[in-house]
Amino acid sequence: MTMKNELAEAVVLERSFNAPAARVWKALTDADEMRIWYFDLKEFKPEVGFEFEFTVEHEGMTYHHLCKVTEVIPQKKLAYTWRYQGHEGDSLVTFELFADGDKTRLRLTHEGLETFPKLPAFARKRFMEGWTQIIGSSLKNFLETAPPGDGERTNK
Repeated sequence: MTMKNELAEAVVLERSFNAPAARVWKALTDADEMRIWYFDLKEFKPEVGFEFEFTVEHEGMTYHHLCKVTEVIPQKKLAYTWRYQGHEGDSLVTFELFADGDKTRLRLTHEGLETFPKLPAFARKRFMEGWTQIIGSSLKNFLETAPPGDGERTNK
């Protein structure tokens, strides 16, 4: 696979959770819950046009994320742009929920990675590793071990 093809390929992850869709949706859209398993967001609203931001420090670098909600279908789909202050590029993160009784399958798609700088920090592999940790570990642990509505519990 060439570097260009790898960069152009979206990151797509699917995970199933032992939690109903309404519970997963709350974890994806409630700022208090998001701060536990996702990033330290000051505010978040599942409303088209809502803009939010957060900062991540990784390997001595600070990345200021700028995001804007583009699509909301309650308990089914949430999408937002994802870019970095001071860097070229604009991508789209989409969470899709598929209810299956008391379980929920989540499909995360992060596309547009090829628009980011051609640097190791923005390599597709880094996004795959990051989302695998966030969705496959942090969110899963939060959903399957935290009592519903317990936004005060810390996850680690």
